[in-house]
Amino acid sequence: MSAAVPDSRTTGGCPSPANCLAINPTGKLITMGLKSNAGQVLGSRFQLWAHGVASPTSPVPLLALFYRRCSPEAKMSGQAALALLLLLARTVLPSGSIVINSCSSTAEQLCNFVCDCSNCSDENQCGYLWGSAVLGTPFTCDFEEGDCGWQDESTSAYRWVRSRASLATWGTGPHSDHTVGTNLGWFMVTVSPPTKTTATAWLRSPVMREAAATCEIRAWYHLSGSRLNQTEWPVLRLAMAYRDEVVGLWQSPKREGEGWHQLVAYPGRIAEQFQLIFTLTQLPTHEAELVLDDIVFRNCGVQEPGQQLCGAEESRCGRGSCLAQHRFCDGTDDCGDGSDEDPTSCKSFTLCSFEQDLCSWVAEVGQPAWERNTSLNLGTGYSIPMRDHSNNSRAGFFLHVGSSSATAASGTARLSSPTFQATNSCSLMLYCHLHGSATSSLSISYMTKSTKQLVRERTGDLGSFWVRERVDFNVTESFKVLIEGVAGSAGTVAIDDLILSPGCKQEQEKPLTTMPSRVGAGPCTAEEVACDSGGCIGAELACDFSETCADGSDEKRCGAFLALQAGEGQMVAAAKARTPLLGPSGPACAMEMSYHIHSGPQGFLAVSIADHTTGTTHLAWHMQGPSGTAQGHVRVLMGERTRAFQVELLGLVDLQDSASAAIDNVTFVQCHLNMVPPGATELSCNFERGMCGWYQDQSSDFKWVRGMGQGQGSDHTTGSGYFLAADPSVPWSRGQQAQIITYSQEPTTTPRCLSFWYRLAGPQIGTLNLKMQLEGVEETVLWTRRGTQGSVWHRGWATLPATGRRRYRVAFEALRNGFLGDMALDDLVLTAGPCGAELSCSFEAGSCGLAASGQHSWLWQSNGTGTTAGPAADHTTGTTAGHYMVVSTGRGSLPAGHVAALTSQPYRPSAPTQCLAFWYQLSAGTPGSLGIFMEQSGVRRKVMGVSTMEGDMWHRGHVTVRPDGDWQVIFEAVGAGSNQGYIALDDLHVSDGPCPEPASCDFEQDMCGWSSPSDPHLQGFAWGWKSGVPLAKYPGPEQDHTLGTKNGHYMHFDTSVLGPGGTTARLESQHLPAAADSCLQFWYHMDIPEHLSCGELRVMLHGMAGQRTLWSVAGHRSWGWQSGMVPVRNPSEFQIIFEITTQKWPIEGTVALDDIVYSTGGGCHSSLEVPVEEKPSSSFVAEVVLSLLLAIIILALVAAGGRYWLKRQGLASRTPAESNTPQGFDNITFRDDKVIISPVPKEEDED
Repeated sequence: MSAAVPDSRTTGGCPSPANCLAINPTGKLITMGLKSNAGQVLGSRFQLWAHGVASPTSPVPLLALFYRRCSPEAKMSGQAALALLLLLARTVLPSGSIVINSCSSTAEQLCNFVCDCSNCSDENQCGYLWGSAVLGTPFTCDFEEGDCGWQDESTSAYRWVRSRASLATWGTGPHSDHTVGTNLGWFMVTVSPPTKTTATAWLRSPVMREAAATCEIRAWYHLSGSRLNQTEWPVLRLAMAYRDEVVGLWQSPKREGEGWHQLVAYPGRIAEQFQLIFTLTQLPTHEAELVLDDIVFRNCGVQEPGQQLCGAEESRCGRGSCLAQHRFCDGTDDCGDGSDEDPTSCKSFTLCSFEQDLCSWVAEVGQPAWERNTSLNLGTGYSIPMRDHSNNSRAGFFLHVGSSSATAASGTARLSSPTFQATNSCSLMLYCHLHGSATSSLSISYMTKSTKQLVRERTGDLGSFWVRERVDFNVTESFKVLIEGVAGSAGTVAIDDLILSPGCKQEQEKPLTTMPSRVGAGPCTAEEVACDSGGCIGAELACDFSETCADGSDEKRCGAFLALQAGEGQMVAAAKARTPLLGPSGPACAMEMSYHIHSGPQGFLAVSIADHTTGTTHLAWHMQGPSGTAQGHVRVLMGERTRAFQVELLGLVDLQDSASAAIDNVTFVQCHLNMVPPGATELSCNFERGMCGWYQDQSSDFKWVRGMGQGQGSDHTTGSGYFLAADPSVPWSRGQQAQIITYSQEPTTTPRCLSFWYRLAGPQIGTLNLKMQLEGVEETVLWTRRGTQGSVWHRGWATLPATGRRRYRVAFEALRNGFLGDMALDDLVLTAGPCGAELSCSFEAGSCGLAASGQHSWLWQSNGTGTTAGPAADHTTGTTAGHYMVVSTGRGSLPAGHVAALTSQPYRPSAPTQCLAFWYQLSAGTPGSLGIFMEQSGVRRKVMGVSTMEGDMWHRGHVTVRPDGDWQVIFEAVGAGSNQGYIALDDLHVSDGPCPEPASCDFEQDMCGWSSPSDPHLQGFAWGWKSGVPLAKYPGPEQDHTLGTKNGHYMHFDTSVLGPGGTTARLESQHLPAAADSCLQFWYHMDIPEHLSCGELRVMLHGMAGQRTLWSVAGHRSWGWQSGMVPVRNPSEFQIIFEITTQKWPIEGTVALDDIVYSTGGGCHSSLEVPVEEKPSSSFVAEVVLSLLLAIIILALVAAGGRYWLKRQGLASRTPAESNTPQGFDNITFRDDKVIISPVPKEEDED
């Protein structure tokens, strides 16, 4: 112990609360079996009552106790204590610094999972840091503050690096880390240039000193890549280097889906230093990318010396800590000093480690049979044990039985003991390993004469580690112990370290019992299940929600596991139990159960669904400890599962606090594949009473939620009802997409129209898709929108085509390619017949019904997949993956004078005047011309034409239409005879009202062509569009400038999102022609506190010569809408940009824009002479009223003195002109030397 840390054995408690904190949500010890002054948690099991240590699925992770020698007075809440220590550390260190061993602990005290320094800095850069502020867990590496000491030791170009996700590479890897769930989080990832040889990436930890028997390692990994297939799936391995060998701890399944998966490994008791190694081998034909994140070490610290008061069923370890008596002489060093396994104390126990032979046990000859072997001989197969239990070595022996095609009828391997005398004190301890198959089993029975009695049974895949199992025998006559193993397909069952207690006394030369013959064991094979009524059925037909046995017995015991499973359980982790394999299941499948939990807030009950094929587990239901007693009945949706699955129950309570947990009455309802609930065909839905014919797809952690809104706005139906929302920023969302989907629908021979209202809001929101899934055909996208559309409801619709004889489904999909904002759906309506012309079309899902005619046709394409020349990126997404309409105008495609026409469907007038807006691009040179025609009642007239443009930019065109009936728009491209060229169209939009002048907008109908850059490489955020109705999630002024009411609209931005993910938010105009003497007028509103006013609002001009700032104002509180006016001059085409930016954070507050007017000719001189009215906000009016009342009171108190003072100042007889002069623009920080600003004239200066 370092001298810098006083020993509490002499002080009787903590030296101080600052350097001795017990991290625990309740301030109580959470122990099971072993108690110590380190507060280490030792294990759990699932019996009728659940208890354990740590929640792998809790939304707020639980903190284990890991500080030593603390008195009860020094304990704090886990989250608060960890956050406090991290805060204290960061107040004295530079940003990003990590202190290592500040108290100069000895080498033996470094990286041993025990905090010897008061700030735990001796446990930093150990492959973990002493704690994660984000996850709230000790001894964790989340890679947010560095690599934690992990080093890449690859010998090829295939290597590990610390990196972040990129939204710009959607579809090629993880789009968020696992810690914070966004693209701002860090992780380790494998990177590789193209290679023609097999290569391995190696990642090695620093040296760790030792680990307790209870040590558990958890981590999350994400595998993705092109050309991955089910036959050659890359394998991630975790190994441990110690002594003179490398021992495998865990490896990933050979077949699993892409996405996040969790690994759990148990290194066992390690008494010397060791290192961990992650490896991934890249095959020449693959381009696999693996991400590693959130490595957590739990309960790894060895117990520190210290005397304790032991209970009645406990004994003392050599170091003074207490251990449950049944943990002595069990083959595991639980005390940490070997005293519980002392040979002298354990000499009366009979141990068989299989290192030499089978001892006195007898393996029945036949197939299959128990075989003695080592990991070295068996190889590195997925289900094979990677080491024995006795020596934690690849060279150690154990017994195993593996699956084989040549199995006998019973498929059971048998191992029997000698004959024992009748007893009530005989116990068998063993370690079992069941891995690789969900149908493997291990059973322990005893036989008396010809009777066999089952005592314990383990089934399924327990994981790649040794599980302790203890069985007590109370038998009134002589008996033998029978251990039977059945290895399911591709699985292995193994046992090691069979330990018999002193009460197991052999009978001398009296072989009483005879082992039951294989013939009488039953007619069913290892891959079959017996029916109670007789006969066998395939194992896959049991628990598939369809009665196959005549008496239905194959479906009667599928949920009984939750009340019947018992035993020592896994050495560490929450108590766990699984069903047999279930399913497949239908979309309405649910599990109903009653539950009871009496626990503090650290306890929980959880139900997860495990897909054995892909190795994934999804949380389906969670109940946090209620700090008391809670009970009820719950329905947990299982949903449609095309593959067999298992339901897993996890439970944690603190038995030291007399806590308990139980469940009962488990039933599965509506799970048959053909089960269709009432209302399944009802696709029209306003969500006021439920989900109608839609249901939540269960395959993602990112969910649609039916609710009334959480500060993001009201519903569309009534303004106070229900709607569906998907929020990608919800904590612990990790899925990449969330779907609501219909039940399977009957085929239809006619098209139908699905209309809906949607909302996409937020500074960085992803994509909303409407998809159709025809039976047996790949799904197609019918409609899509990406990026913020403002905090207002928009109407969308799409035609559902006829499906012939195929059944179909429809799905709304929210893609998590943005993390700040939310999506919403409401008022879905399905009507007969096709939809009319789409009022807004981005061409991302198709041509929106626009029909091409002429010999040389328009094409729908993206630059990444197109066959003809076109824009490098579309206008909607700003990427090569975005789609547009394009026609090649080269002489070989469209000869001079030839026409290619693109005609819309008829638009129905909804207002006396309408505005047609679109974006177009003409290639350089002489690409030909683009003509825009309006056709109504058979009469066609040209409304716009363009033949040349500057640069290869997207330009906005608009036409005001005054229809007196249905009308169509025709886009005609005319060839000019050049060698090459193209004309492209994107983002058509029809709105009510006349078109505003270019770059002018009051934002009442739409954004008038103003937009935020969509290129994710810019690391910026989008401005929002909203009304003055207050929204907690999207704050802004409570009234706009145009109408002066809460119903008016404006652009806004919340500056609090600025930071590492982006330091700017831009609002860009369309491209404008050269300006000799133009003027930009606008109104802005700022509400940024002065002490956080590190941001700046700028007006910039971006042209061919570059970018320059015309006007700027520092962040402040504007106390209402303020006006701005900027002269604009540029010799070539340009854009106007409003930018809010900061170089320091945090920054808080909102910025808003309204009533932008861009006028050409005349400049700003005449405009400046016109008084400009300031429209105060409601909050400003309230402050003025309060100020006036206060002023009246003060004047009443000082009336006499005030009158005399006013006379001296000469203010009694006149009022200054300044007090009545309306405010002009803010003359602040003009940076362009070419801009001349005239002062605002005062009244006395006017002519």
